[in-house]
Amino acid sequence: MSHISPVLWQFLTNWMKASPLFPPEASTIAPYADALYLFLVVITIIGLVLVGALVVGFSVRYRKERSPEATQIEGSTLLEATWTLIPLGLFLIAFIWGALLYFRIYNPPTNAMQVYVVGKQWMWKAEHPGGQHEINALHIPIGRPVQVTMISQDVFHSFSIPDFRVKREAIPGRYTTVWFEATQPGRYHIFCTQYCGTEHSGMIGWVTAMTPDAYAAWAAGSTSGASLAQNGERLFASLGCNACHSGDPAARGPNLAQVYDSRIRLQDGTTAVVDDAYLRDAILNPSQHVPAGYAPIMPTYQGQINEDGMIDLVEYIKTLHSNYRVQQTLNTTQLSSTQTNGAAPEAHAGVKP
Repeated sequence: MSHISPVLWQFLTNWMKASPLFPPEASTIAPYADALYLFLVVITIIGLVLVGALVVGFSVRYRKERSPEATQIEGSTLLEATWTLIPLGLFLIAFIWGALLYFRIYNPPTNAMQVYVVGKQWMWKAEHPGGQHEINALHIPIGRPVQVTMISQDVFHSFSIPDFRVKREAIPGRYTTVWFEATQPGRYHIFCTQYCGTEHSGMIGWVTAMTPDAYAAWAAGSTSGASLAQNGERLFASLGCNACHSGDPAARGPNLAQVYDSRIRLQDGTTAVVDDAYLRDAILNPSQHVPAGYAPIMPTYQGQINEDGMIDLVEYIKTLHSNYRVQQTLNTTQLSSTQTNGAAPEAHAGVKP
């Protein structure tokens, strides 16, 4: 049995890979997801066959012709313990296996490449930190972890790449993340797997996995002329944020230099980690995130900045490592001349008219 089981397992694994019912394994996580799925299928089939055989066997053995009168059969403690503990053990194996796989999928490596995705009815918009923008498409290099941070601008969507075995919900008002690492070049379908309206079935796209050199060439030729951080810098200036967040000790707003990924104390005595979600919520709902030592004077920008603009602002704040850049931020009078000299046409796209 110790020799047959690995052979059978290998046969089933190869059959899954060759079967048209299963998409190809195109990411590092795919084999792990398929192994768990195969385990669940195998124990389900074994249970089905075992229970079916017992039902048929007891029906034949204790049919009316052989047992015209019902007789009392005493139970067996050993038998009851066996059919209780074995399924329990299998369920615990599946639970622990699934939990480990879940944490692997939703905890990206620290060196992962960052990509933002905004779901809208009915399209996916991908934004790279270097300023590349894509609609219903996503170019990535193979052999490098890619973290996708996503949000919805309207209703619930679900970002799914079956070939990578990843799926994550895009939720209005909240960032969600998922990561993957493509293993082979090719084109792979993107689907929305959450019904989101009349044109839900048309909300599809393609991931293009490329060699690192090919991706570098694509990125160099696809930039919009300004990075997300540069667009965020212009938006920061046009909204007048640098008037309060100048880094000066007497400034009315807290210093933003190196604030990202730090822990700050709030006015109510609690602490918070400054991540993407915190920055977004602090901009839209500032009264709920007042830093200790500052007055709650910051106005809300709810309805004034769309999700693309929020991403730009967050990327800009991430890059602030000193006060010098805040103090040298473009002001609104410089903005127009910069745009005419080749800045991205979407530099003002974050502000709603």
